[in-house]
Amino acid sequence: MYRIASIPGDGVGPEVVDETLRVLRRIEELEGLEFEIVNYPFGGDHYLETGELMPDSVFSELRDMHAILLGAIGDPRVEVGLLERAIVGGVRWKLDQYINLRPIKLYAEHLTPIKDKKPEDIDMVFVRENTEGLYMGIGGHFKKGTPDEVAIQEMIMTRKGVERALRYAFELTKKRNKERKLTLIDKQNALPAQEIWSRAFEEVGAEYPDIQRDHAYIDAACMWMVKNPEWFDVAVVDNMMGDIITDLGAAIQGGMGLAASGNIHPGHVSMFEPIHGSAPKHAGKGVACPYATISALQMMLGELELASAASRVDRAIALTLSSGKVPSLSTSSGIKTSEYTDILLGFLD
Repeated sequence: MYRIASIPGDGVGPEVVDETLRVLRRIEELEGLEFEIVNYPFGGDHYLETGELMPDSVFSELRDMHAILLGAIGDPRVEVGLLERAIVGGVRWKLDQYINLRPIKLYAEHLTPIKDKKPEDIDMVFVRENTEGLYMGIGGHFKKGTPDEVAIQEMIMTRKGVERALRYAFELTKKRNKERKLTLIDKQNALPAQEIWSRAFEEVGAEYPDIQRDHAYIDAACMWMVKNPEWFDVAVVDNMMGDIITDLGAAIQGGMGLAASGNIHPGHVSMFEPIHGSAPKHAGKGVACPYATISALQMMLGELELASAASRVDRAIALTLSSGKVPSLSTSSGIKTSEYTDILLGFLD
């Protein structure tokens, strides 16, 4: 019995989570597994009705789960960032999910906007440090709303936080056994404090002589992602820059309708989610593609060491997207949310 916490959240979140659970139920049948889904109501509606964001007691419950499946968080009726910091950030920080893992994989050539690139050219993983950097929220405003206003946001990096992200990235590169190349992406030439990354990269890297070490500044890396995506195998990057560059990665793999991520604490409960956000303007219309959340499910199964189940889902995604039945993953594709799932279930065997 695997206990999975489900937080459907806001906007299109409930729709894509419902479809993903259809896939999970089919996996139960095919693999002889059993999943107990524990639903949590947290998000915009719950906050507006109760004034409650996410109580500490829930974090204690989440620690006892095998994994967390998140739909999306964000509601335009609520102060910007309030829900995201309390729920998504709360889970990441309080459960110390210090890795944000974002695979970027092209399943079918017609999905990428990059000319002449094929699936073998776009297959990389980004390891984003997930609990430090600019996202810790240290800072504030002085004389807010006046001509003399000052805004400060501090970037915090610790040797512990940097090193454990790097070690995870080196181990992943070894496990993937693809190009056996790890690229550090930073902006040390403009942000001298990021020297902590490059120094730790060399020191930790000395323990992995079989892994080729590469380096790129974030602006150059964005250019190369488009021009030569085949150069990348595994990349490791800080919190904010990782957030930005992986959206670029989502675009080259086919769009937000396919992009998934895992918030990982190895050996402990981890959270899996699509990266497309709540997309409130599309909520309730049944047009959101659930494949990003289904891809997050595939990551969750892999993290739970259910290799056969994870492989089934990955293969079904690949067959679906290469079949020609899904020409686009956008909300204007003409395919309904449930129809996306129907097509994929036809390839899940």
